[in-house]
Amino acid sequence: MTPVPAAAPVAVAAGTITTPAAPTPAAATGSATANVAATPANAAGTTTGSTMTAGATTAAAALGTTVRTGTARTALAQAAPTPAAASPTAAAPRTPAVPDSEGQPGPTAALPGLPQALSTRARTLAGAVRRRCADLARIESPSGDAPRLDALAEELAAGFRATGATVQREPGPAGDHLVLQWEGRDESLPHLLVVGHHDTVWPAGILTDWPVTEQDGILSGPGVVDMKGGLAILEGAFALLADLGQRPHRTVRLVVVSDEEVGSPDGKRLVERQLRDAAAVLGLEPPHPDGRLKTARRGSTRVRLTVTGREAHAGNDAADGVSAVDELVDQLVAVRGLVSFPGTELNAGRISGGSRANVVAGRAEAELGLRFSTTEAQRRTLDHLARLTALRPGARVRTEVLSSRPAWPERSANPLLRHVRSLAAVLGQQLDGGPAGGAGDTNLPGSRGLPTLDGFGAVGGGAHARHEHIRIDQLAPRIALLAALLAVPLPRLRDRSEG
Repeated sequence: MTPVPAAAPVAVAAGTITTPAAPTPAAATGSATANVAATPANAAGTTTGSTMTAGATTAAAALGTTVRTGTARTALAQAAPTPAAASPTAAAPRTPAVPDSEGQPGPTAALPGLPQALSTRARTLAGAVRRRCADLARIESPSGDAPRLDALAEELAAGFRATGATVQREPGPAGDHLVLQWEGRDESLPHLLVVGHHDTVWPAGILTDWPVTEQDGILSGPGVVDMKGGLAILEGAFALLADLGQRPHRTVRLVVVSDEEVGSPDGKRLVERQLRDAAAVLGLEPPHPDGRLKTARRGSTRVRLTVTGREAHAGNDAADGVSAVDELVDQLVAVRGLVSFPGTELNAGRISGGSRANVVAGRAEAELGLRFSTTEAQRRTLDHLARLTALRPGARVRTEVLSSRPAWPERSANPLLRHVRSLAAVLGQQLDGGPAGGAGDTNLPGSRGLPTLDGFGAVGGGAHARHEHIRIDQLAPRIALLAALLAVPLPRLRDRSEG
């Protein structure tokens, strides 16, 4: 395995943005045309899509409508080789539009050329994003370790600020959160909300025996897929837009919490605050291993069971004691019966108790992780846990909900997924979505019916396991997809949407 060398942040130099010598968008010249079917395959080697769903023509044509120039270049553009630019006056081959499954027109024969520019430039920037991900993974950030989390928050703030974001640090009891904002071309529209986190499940010191390494197209290390890869990809997407002289179509807000891996007990207030008037919500968690986005999530709750007994000498006065450990074991056996409830899963993740082998334990506790496929299953299970009583005289049992996320159900109609699939097709990607078993910060907006999609992070696998990794060949497609999603107008996603 080859250790990955450190690299400079994926960032934009201070000042305004100058478009680098990348393929020129058609909107900038007024003469170049391109057809979706002529777009080269992306770095992942997927084939170019030839069919788009309803509204895709409008969204795709919006790519390349507004170009601005300034006086500085991105650090990425300086570090990466500049792709050969096509002649600004040459037209790409024209291919007849193909109707989608609803009979609506597909890509036009004169689609502006920015989709190709996005894909080409994303491939150029992928190496810098890979190095950025590796650097972020080297900054250990276990949940609850405020000094380490704050150090990573400062690094992230610097990188995003350089892409044009305004940054606000929000103090939290276990580490600062970040709230960032990028101005859009149309400030009258509701904002697009992106949610992420910078804490990981890995303890401090893990890098000593598990360094960040790269081999055979795989980048491995603690936190690379969950979710430092997603943060690096988003940074790269904003840097890519800046390189091409673009801004997001609408205001974009990003919330990065420091406590997602423990249920966002404090960070969820920031996510909830930004949900007001949001047009849609995107999550930076990793997608399904095959690259599909996440369209629903199970609910989750963390519960602590605390048992209080009575200490006594285990040899001389055992009858005077009440073992909290024995009581906890019996309670856990009873609680295991909860998994028989439809739609409920239980994991006893942590157990502690007692002091010495010759002392009857006076205290014991367990932390449980519960997953629910429906809101009803969640309510029923938590009601049952709240009514637990001691099984032996002299013991006391207390149930405490540490964090809870509501179930985000699958919905039959998903215009946001249709829109993203259409953009992916324009970029030569094939993409779909499906429900996920895990929970995250997108549970909250999804449960409330807001247009929500998760899984825009790095493609890979092994989250929370020693084989955690990302696929390097999938970085460029994700950078291009996020950049396109930020740059183009959203279709109407719900009746009260203004975007």
